Amino acid sequence: MSQNLKIALGYALICIIWGSTWLAIRVGLDSLTPFLSAGLRFLLAAVFIFLMMKLRNVELQTDTLAIRLYLIMGVFSFAIPFALVYWAEQFIASGLASILFGIFPFMVIIFSRLLIPGEVIAPLTFIGVLLCFIGIYAIFSNDISLNIGEDFWGMAAILLSATMQAVIAVVMKKYGRHLNPLSMNLVPVFIGGVLLIPVGLLFEDISSNILDWKAVSSVTYLAFFGTLITFTTYYWLLKRISVVILSLSSFITPIIAVILGWIILNEEFSDSDLIGSALVLIGILFANFRGLLKYIKSKYKLA
Repeated sequence: MSQNLKIALGYALICIIWGSTWLAIRVGLDSLTPFLSAGLRFLLAAVFIFLMMKLRNVELQTDTLAIRLYLIMGVFSFAIPFALVYWAEQFIASGLASILFGIFPFMVIIFSRLLIPGEVIAPLTFIGVLLCFIGIYAIFSNDISLNIGEDFWGMAAILLSATMQAVIAVVMKKYGRHLNPLSMNLVPVFIGGVLLIPVGLLFEDISSNILDWKAVSSVTYLAFFGTLITFTTYYWLLKRISVVILSLSSFITPIIAVILGWIILNEEFSDSDLIGSALVLIGILFANFRGLLKYIKSKYKLA
């Protein structure tokens, strides 16, 4: 299998799975409190990642830089950002959360320029990101009711989460090239779980937690597919493609969520969904224009 095909399949995989995780989180919150739910997800994911490393004979990298990156990722890529997302989804609709999280690629562009010397963001790339954002807004604009007073802190939590995730993505692109994707995933995920579970036990109403099929299926699905598979693939892709292009997956996942709702839950697929999805796809083509042109030239030996 060619490298380009592996990259395309990996990109599609994270988009499809992450497109289902917003729904899985909401299902889990029917039975578990937010911080405890996220903590259990990451602790179980750490077990899955450890077993995968053993099966593939991958050693945990423990050089000084790796340890520093593990600590930074554990706190600022998993514990705090996911705590913010889980907490926010109690108060704001997932559609609004998807729109707000759309600032992620814009933040990636900003921090790429600040932290990676010589990083050039082509005008077409920025136009593509803007089109994608407009597309996401078109999809969800009719489904949200916005009350600034009541929704403010939930909205702020999503925006802060997206910004933190963007900073860490750029930092890992710059400094984490030597790390194996599984090794890069294990310790931060474990840290996230270790930090979030005590917070949930201390500050949440644990008497409201119910260990039913919703809780078990949500945590297991999010641990295995939403963390082990997706984040390992994400870190693998991070070494091979532009961090800005990779960040555009955050625009595709809401489309996947809408399509899954249409197929599985018989939800309406409206004209605004179709128009928004088309804008997102056009935006991604714009953002990838230089890469596609380069690939076509190399493939067909064009001058």
